[in-house]
Amino acid sequence: MVVDNFSGKLEDCPEWCFDGSSTKQAPGNSSDCLLIPCYICKDPCRRNAFIVMCEVMNPDGTPHVSNTRSQIDDDDGDFWFGFEQEYVLIDNSTGKPVGWPSRNFFPGPQGPNYCGVGARRVSRRDIMDKHLDICIDAGLNIEGTNAEVMLGSWEYQIFNKGAKRAGDEIWVSRYFMMRLCEEYDVSMDMTPKPIPGDWNGTGMHANFSNSAMRNAGKREVFATICDHFGKNIQRHISVYGHGNDKRLTGAHETQSIDKFSWGESDRGASIRVPISCVRRGYKGRLEDRRPAANADPYAVAAAIVKSTKEALAQKE
Repeated sequence: MVVDNFSGKLEDCPEWCFDGSSTKQAPGNSSDCLLIPCYICKDPCRRNAFIVMCEVMNPDGTPHVSNTRSQIDDDDGDFWFGFEQEYVLIDNSTGKPVGWPSRNFFPGPQGPNYCGVGARRVSRRDIMDKHLDICIDAGLNIEGTNAEVMLGSWEYQIFNKGAKRAGDEIWVSRYFMMRLCEEYDVSMDMTPKPIPGDWNGTGMHANFSNSAMRNAGKREVFATICDHFGKNIQRHISVYGHGNDKRLTGAHETQSIDKFSWGESDRGASIRVPISCVRRGYKGRLEDRRPAANADPYAVAAAIVKSTKEALAQKE
C-alpha cells in the first residue's frame, strides 16, 4: 500500500481488508477479513518503506480462528521469549542443501559443521550475513547467528520481552529471509526433517521465563513447571510444527515425540535447564527444545504461557 506523508508510527497505519475466500479463511459470500496492524518496522530493502505485521480479524472485529496471536495471555509482557530459528538453505537447481554434492552423494559427517568456518564446513555464509544485516537495519532484536550441525543449515536468535513481540519479530525475520533467498535462487526450508537419515532436523527452540522464574531461587519452581508440561504433552506437540514426528525421534539431540523429560544441560530432553540458570541458583529460564522450525511462534508461546501459568497457580 502506498500512503502519502506516512508518519511511520503504528497508530497511524490504516486498517486493511482482504479476500478471505482466496486464502480459505472465509466463504465466498462473506469473504472480507480485516487486517489490524500490530507491529511495524523499517524495510531495509526499500527506500522510505515499512513492514507492517497485522492480525486477522472477522468483520465484527473479533479475532479470526487463525489468529493465534490473540490467544497469547501475556498482555502485561511478563513473559520473555528467545526463539532459536533454524533453517536449511536449499539450492533450487539441485533440490539439496547448499554445499552438498550435486549427484547422489552425501557430504562428510555433520559434526564439524556446527559453528564451523571454512568452505568445507559451511556454505552460503554470505546469505546468512546479509540476512543478519537486514534484521539489524530493520530494528529487530536479533541476538546472534551460527552455522548448525548439518551442512547447509543455519540458525539465528530473536529475543524480546513480551511473547507477542517475540512472535512478531520471528515472522518478520522469516519474511526477510524468504525475500532475500529470491535473489540467490535458493529456498529457506523450515521442515522439521529436511534430509531423512542420520542428519539433524531443524527446530525453533523456545527459551522462556516470567518474573516468577527469573526471581525464583528454588529448583522446586522449575520442577513444578516442567512436571506440568509433562502432563500436557499433546497441548504442546499439537502446535509445535507439522511433521515434527520425523524430527523428535529420541536421536539427534531430541526426545521422542510421545515422551517427556527435563534435565540440567540435557539437550536430549524435552526441556533443558540451562547451566546458567543453575549457576545463578535457579533464577532464569527454561528451553523447550521440541518446537520445530516451521512452528507458529504465536501458538508455541500461547501454549507455553498457558502451561506455565497453570503450573504456578497450582503451586500457590
